[in-house]
Amino acid sequence: MSKPTILTPQAEKAPSEETLVYTIGENLYINLTDRCTLACEFCPKIQGSMDVHEYNLLLSHRHQVDEYIEKIGDPSQYEEIVFCGFGEPTLRLKALLEVATYCKQAGARVRVNTDGLGNLVNKRNILPDMAKCVDALSVSMNAQNEEVYDRHCVPALKGSFDSMLDFLRLAPDFIPDTTATAIDGLEGVDVEACEAKAHELGIKFRRRVLDIVG
Repeated sequence: MSKPTILTPQAEKAPSEETLVYTIGENLYINLTDRCTLACEFCPKIQGSMDVHEYNLLLSHRHQVDEYIEKIGDPSQYEEIVFCGFGEPTLRLKALLEVATYCKQAGARVRVNTDGLGNLVNKRNILPDMAKCVDALSVSMNAQNEEVYDRHCVPALKGSFDSMLDFLRLAPDFIPDTTATAIDGLEGVDVEACEAKAHELGIKFRRRVLDIVG
């Protein structure tokens, strides 16, 4: 069986111009990677845009942890430090943990926006490690069942929907502030059913709106 492909956009920008961190409101966002375990049809990246607000999030290579720390400066000046770009941050777990630890030790609140496939990709439960430096998780549930999930999210790895649900089941034991999200406006997505599933798992739920990013 061939190895699944993790989506990697083609780099076009010079490294010196690349956006490693960016601000929206009072939060600082960490653009750790633009590689992803999903190819969601509703993602601006899949639709041909690498922009969020005025920021281009295309990355040419894996930047070093020290580069992120230099760009962050004093993380405590922000309401939250959020790991969220156009890629899945747990694909760079070691870097994620190192940068998050730096921010946490400086007194910042740390949130990770994730597709919930970190355990599947890393082939172990990463939540105990994340609990040491992460205050909150926002997990993209995206659909109430596997058929709808696969249609809209186009996962590279087999069993992604069930793995995401398993991650959500485990998460509150390690990071109590865990929220599942789904997007209202996608064909076949039952947001109410997603919310009910989240509550069954003992976690919070947030409804997102199609085409509103950041």
